[in-house]
Amino acid sequence: MKFKNLILVPTDFSDVCHNAIDHAVKIATNIDFKVVIYHVINKDTHAAFKGEQSLNAAVAQKLQNIVDEYKLQFDVDISFTYEEGSIFELIHKKAEELGAQLIVLGTHGKKGLQKVFGSYALKVITQAEAATLVVQKKQYTDYDNVLFPVNSFTEARQKVQYAIAVHRRFKSHINIYKEQVKDPGEMNRINVITKQIIEEFKKARVDYSVHTAVKSGESVKQLIDFSVANKIDMIMIVTEAQLGTSYFSLGPWNEKIMFNEAQIPVMCINPVQKGYVYFDL
Repeated sequence: MKFKNLILVPTDFSDVCHNAIDHAVKIATNIDFKVVIYHVINKDTHAAFKGEQSLNAAVAQKLQNIVDEYKLQFDVDISFTYEEGSIFELIHKKAEELGAQLIVLGTHGKKGLQKVFGSYALKVITQAEAATLVVQKKQYTDYDNVLFPVNSFTEARQKVQYAIAVHRRFKSHINIYKEQVKDPGEMNRINVITKQIIEEFKKARVDYSVHTAVKSGESVKQLIDFSVANKIDMIMIVTEAQLGTSYFSLGPWNEKIMFNEAQIPVMCINPVQKGYVYFDL
């Protein structure tokens, strides 16, 4: 798929989705991308617009009102589209059709995401070729400080090109954050991967620093506490490949990061490079 300078933002017209639109517009303004707001008409839409003579016309007008609101405030190319169907089946397809480089999803947290987008919503993240930025209620801030976790169970190196792009687009400082583990073999793997990442960052002249968790265990809590203490604006994670398939999943560690109580936006990336997944050093 050929990516275009475009951000797709699904909305169900909730406040949290409006916040996602706000994030997308401000990102697009900073990096000169287009924004497309996308609504999938489903049974909830029919209930919300009950009594309207023309459902399509009512949906289009509501979307146009959002577009007009942001065009008054920002110099950004923003438009909308809508169709009827299943939101968790259509979002990634629409992203591919438009060539979106980024999908921005709004959520109240894990329960909220399932409520807003359906129980299969996480498939949007794991099926999309584009990176997905998950945002909660926290307002947008520039991505000055980005966290780049490195652990022994996800392919952190797959995030390198995204981190370089984020640094170049937003002039971000990338904080490499190494998990602390007791097993010497796993710790050695983390150190080797970190060294490889540093080499790539140096080649690309990325502004970075390296940090290590204080202790083993409670990895998510330590990571979020570090993020809050160091005013992290975004966390980058990678999904986990299901061996023997072309599909990916979000394990408990990923989900806890995505739905963190500090409401820090999380960029989710599927570990694919040149059509294959790699894990070996």
